[in-house]
Amino acid sequence: MRSLLLALFLLHAGPPGGASDLPEDLTLLRTELALRLYRIVATDGNRTNLVLSPAGAFIPLELLQFGAQGNTRRQLVQALGYTVHDPRVREWLRAVYAALPSASPGSKLELTCTLYVQTGMPLAPCFVEQVSRWANSSLEAANLREPNGTTILANGWAPRQTTGERAAGSTWEQGGGGGGVGSAQLVLVSTVSFQSAWRHRFSFSDTQLLPFTCARDVVLQVPMMYQTAEVNYGQFQDPAGHQVGVLELPYLGSAASLLLVLPRDRDTPLSHIEPHLTASILHIWTSSLKRARMDVFLPRFRIQNHFNLKNILYSWGVTDLFDPLKANLKGISGQDGVYVSEAIHKAKIEVSEEGTKASAATALLLLKRSRIPIFKADRPFIFFLREPNTAFVFSIGRVSDPLN
Repeated sequence: MRSLLLALFLLHAGPPGGASDLPEDLTLLRTELALRLYRIVATDGNRTNLVLSPAGAFIPLELLQFGAQGNTRRQLVQALGYTVHDPRVREWLRAVYAALPSASPGSKLELTCTLYVQTGMPLAPCFVEQVSRWANSSLEAANLREPNGTTILANGWAPRQTTGERAAGSTWEQGGGGGGVGSAQLVLVSTVSFQSAWRHRFSFSDTQLLPFTCARDVVLQVPMMYQTAEVNYGQFQDPAGHQVGVLELPYLGSAASLLLVLPRDRDTPLSHIEPHLTASILHIWTSSLKRARMDVFLPRFRIQNHFNLKNILYSWGVTDLFDPLKANLKGISGQDGVYVSEAIHKAKIEVSEEGTKASAATALLLLKRSRIPIFKADRPFIFFLREPNTAFVFSIGRVSDPLN
């Protein structure tokens, strides 16, 4: 059997209706899918800090719809809630993906998806055409039967580096049914890269060690960034009555913004907020933010996660894709026996002062009494990296321990 390895990566550095309703419906649907993915991962195991890329997960599944047939396609469509075979959906997504990659002074954003094909393997012309027109995707021949010699594995399956930093290597476990790396015929790698300076920069000299209260009232001294700035802010209540503060920090060039959700009650854990986050609630909150001048305290943090999406997709009803006897991906090569052996997601985000990698400053920030409201992320919070105009979610995560 031929196996297809599905690798999903995110790299972050720096900081039902008619046609007229389709964009809003799809935006809400994809945000809901992102939150669904986040909740599953957040409740799985004892993860504290967390980051994942919904975009990095959904783009490869969309591409696989072009090559899937029969029940395999039906399962993919049911899991995502939409089909790329609907011309309206397909053209809307193409327009969104084409508009996202941008570059401006201090800001760079890129979506890429590369399909590595075993040299000599035939591909269906229709599939090749769809790949070439989807989210900056491309096809490349590679000798995937020699794991030690392939540059994909050597470079952590992230050949397109846009941040100046090489991705760490990956260790793969052998898939069942001979579906290990050595027998792979296809490797699909999706990368979302974002690098930007803040629109209003944090001064490194204002960063100081301040207390951050983690779970179980453990208090840590963490490097806390500080600035006084005009921001978008609001105070809201979720369906369960929990009060939250929501702050939006824009990046330079308006390419993206970091949305922070912080429980106002220090005794309210994130696990009480997360089950009630929905796409419609987020839409209401972000649409209701008001401009305000605030003192903003935000800890530096760096998070990297690596986990297998296979069990998650199984829980969503995507099972045939991973079964060498049931998978139907004839639309890719016209041949039987191609299936997905693994679905790996790797994500990283780093939030810091503009461009600095230095250690914490020794300067002491003297806090003065002021009528200016304060947003102080000195306890666990949830973050969304998103494109504000389309509400496209690049990543979701939470910070429970900035030092971890």
